[in-house]
Amino acid sequence: MNSDTNRPVRAGRRPVVGICARTAPVTLQGSDLVVSLALQAHVAFLSEAGCTPLLLPLLPGAEDLAGRLDGLLVPGGPDLDPTLYGAPAHPATRAMDPDADRVELALVGRALEAKVPVLAICRGMQLLNVLHGGTLHQHLADVTGHDGHRPRTPSFTLGRRPLKLLPGSRIAGILDEADPVTACHHHQAVDRLGEGLSATGRAEDGTVEAVEVTDHPFAVGVQWECGQTADKRLHQALAKAAGSTNSQPAAAILRN
Repeated sequence: MNSDTNRPVRAGRRPVVGICARTAPVTLQGSDLVVSLALQAHVAFLSEAGCTPLLLPLLPGAEDLAGRLDGLLVPGGPDLDPTLYGAPAHPATRAMDPDADRVELALVGRALEAKVPVLAICRGMQLLNVLHGGTLHQHLADVTGHDGHRPRTPSFTLGRRPLKLLPGSRIAGILDEADPVTACHHHQAVDRLGEGLSATGRAEDGTVEAVEVTDHPFAVGVQWECGQTADKRLHQALAKAAGSTNSQPAAAILRN
């Protein structure tokens, strides 16, 4: 394992890493509520790596914060609105709020322009592809002929697929292992790769499992469920990249 990705960020202040919020209905103390949330593992892993996680609800104006962050994590979630890449909806597509999709696209786009380090996970990787003009397979089983990427079981189960990484790529350096295996749960995937992206990881059936923005110091997308296992390497790599940015002090975002 690459020791560089296991060292906590050590700097004069803790880098601020935004996490795109998801919304979900919950029942709390007998009340039915809709809340903005983030997976606790994302929060904990980034905090352990020396960062201050900041939840970013996907509301108009969120994109204005992009350049004031030291890093951005775009997590998994519902399917993207297919109209964003010019396709009709597949019967299996379960899209999020189209307005939130557009805010998230603007936020990620502004972050990339500002050279903010970005880690995009599952839906996040698909959004990264659409942002660059790519398209998606809306139901992967129609293409691969199997449900290995999203096992059909009574409870949530991660699909374990052998992963082939591009030698010399950033993702290969982060994982630094001979026989990596994904821990995935997705029914959509990259179809046409967007301009300015490199596919740096694939499953044995050809499914794109990792992409990188070619002209960016750290913008990585992975299709597997980073945060649903104990593996912290990608969060640590994002934290390290966030600690190396030379932007204005993003801690000011918490005071203004």
